[in-house]
Amino acid sequence: MPGGRLTQQERQQIALGLADGLAYAEIARRLDRPTSTITREVMRNGGPTAYRADLAHRATERRARRRRQVASRGLPGAIPQVHGRDAEAVREYEEVLTTVMMASGMPKMMSRVMACLTLTDSGSLTASELVQRLQVSPASISKAIAFLDSQGFVRRERDERRRERYVVDDDIWYRSMTASARSTARIVEIARQGVGVLGPGTPAATRLENVARFLDFVSESIARAAEQARAILHTKPAAPAENGAPAPPSAHTGDAAPRQRPEDDS
Repeated sequence: MPGGRLTQQERQQIALGLADGLAYAEIARRLDRPTSTITREVMRNGGPTAYRADLAHRATERRARRRRQVASRGLPGAIPQVHGRDAEAVREYEEVLTTVMMASGMPKMMSRVMACLTLTDSGSLTASELVQRLQVSPASISKAIAFLDSQGFVRRERDERRRERYVVDDDIWYRSMTASARSTARIVEIARQGVGVLGPGTPAATRLENVARFLDFVSESIARAAEQARAILHTKPAAPAENGAPAPPSAHTGDAAPRQRPEDDS
């Protein structure tokens, strides 16, 4: 199996494979490369719908130059790795994680900050540490944190030196989901106000009512699922019974039947 970095010709084959709708595994088989190599290559360069071979090749060359500069100049952005981790593999994974977050709709700088925080063992960094790691301006970090905070992705705390730290923990996705549910509920409220303005029974009002009914159900389902998932996450696995019989289910299994909404009876 060939090693080393992908060539420009291989990147062109990847682009052709994506255009033909081939799976990553099939593209990898044709190039005699690991599937993980193809996955990383595509996700770090725009994803399957935006991948361009020439742009990907130039981006890879730019990243390689930056790494050489960091290594030769000893820039503070080069963070030492612990636990025997491969620094290059961690860096590449951080780029993939950033790209996936961007594909989900999160802006680029916010995605970079979120990925950087997520991959720290401490789960927290100060603004100056983020500036050092990402090699960006303090203003960029401040703007990104403000956005992530508003979406429930980070929380702020003070350390023993009274510095503000930005923290990600096991509840970040719970907080984000509940924030999303609240935002969706607000859209529902405004949509139903529009029904009264436009006149019940009119085509536009009917459209708004359908939007409200759909999003109301979705937001309530998200909030309920987030609560159930959080309960499971924070419930320790039950110890097996002494006689070897399966332990009784946890009180927070999340398997309870969802509450039926009034409009579901129709």
